[in-house]
Amino acid sequence: MEKLSEEFYRSTTKDCKAYKDKRSFIAAPLSAEERDFPIAYSMAIHGDVEMFERLLRAVYHPQNVYCVHMDQKSAEGFQKAVMVIVSCFPNVFVASKLERVSWGTWSLAQAHLNCMDDLLKSPVEWKYLLNTCGSDLPIKTNAEMEMKLLNGQNSLESEDVPDGKKVRWQYHHEVNTDNNYINTFARTGIRKTPPPIPVFSGSSYFVVTREFVKHMLENKDAQNFMEWITVFHEEHLWASLNRLSSVPAHSKYHRSDMTAIARLQHWGGHEGDVPAAYPPYMLTLRRDVCVYGSGDLHWLFQPWHHQLMANKFDPQVDDIAIRCVKAILSFKVLNGSQFDPH
Repeated sequence: MEKLSEEFYRSTTKDCKAYKDKRSFIAAPLSAEERDFPIAYSMAIHGDVEMFERLLRAVYHPQNVYCVHMDQKSAEGFQKAVMVIVSCFPNVFVASKLERVSWGTWSLAQAHLNCMDDLLKSPVEWKYLLNTCGSDLPIKTNAEMEMKLLNGQNSLESEDVPDGKKVRWQYHHEVNTDNNYINTFARTGIRKTPPPIPVFSGSSYFVVTREFVKHMLENKDAQNFMEWITVFHEEHLWASLNRLSSVPAHSKYHRSDMTAIARLQHWGGHEGDVPAAYPPYMLTLRRDVCVYGSGDLHWLFQPWHHQLMANKFDPQVDDIAIRCVKAILSFKVLNGSQFDPH
């Protein structure tokens, strides 16, 4: 099918009610349990308005709240299209401060921190916060995101730092951000001071409580750590601050990306027949992560996957896979039952 243009969204959102009806946005809480357990989203996007709207439609519920961070250097037409979509929803807003985002630098962490600050000011008393990027889609319905079962704990990857990654924070780095999306990191010979808190390794994705967000933005040790860290911030920031706030720095509390519920990613180099971590990927890898295609959906929707979201999707690689995910989620919402991937 033809890709929806930025002009399409600027035109159709002139009548917000008709737009939301036509695009099948959920108009009311689907249960008392969901109504009474609102969720917050921090959504970092940079260039594909149709993919953004697909993600928003897939996770949208009127009791939740959504902060959208647009890369400050994204095209003007894209930004205007996002703004008109957001304007149709009282619980969706653009972050009050936008960053020029470059991969691997502090800017992406700051984008989510900006949203965290805005979300704490929202009148919605959300319980948990999830962060997303433009290539994510949910693989659980809102009702299936049973964060109550976390019992006030966070869920994110947090493990000891592999030796090969320790140089990221043992030495100062010079960072070239001239290119829009690719950065050059040059390690200097200058050693950094010791970290102010124990450093752990993790991913960019998290499911965290409101209390954690508030603590992180106010705690002096957390602020000192944010000023100290150098590059690939998100792969150490959330994992380290999670231990600071609630969990002792002990191997007993390690959590891998496969046991955390934040994101299901299919990493290259770990696929194959059982007992490999992942089955063979169907299409292509990007930054060593599988871009899901239609052939991966059977694996994605297996009942043993407890993750809430999956990454990566790209309509230029397989648009049918994205449409199928939406159809599966709609089936589960409408039928109130599990989807059988067989």
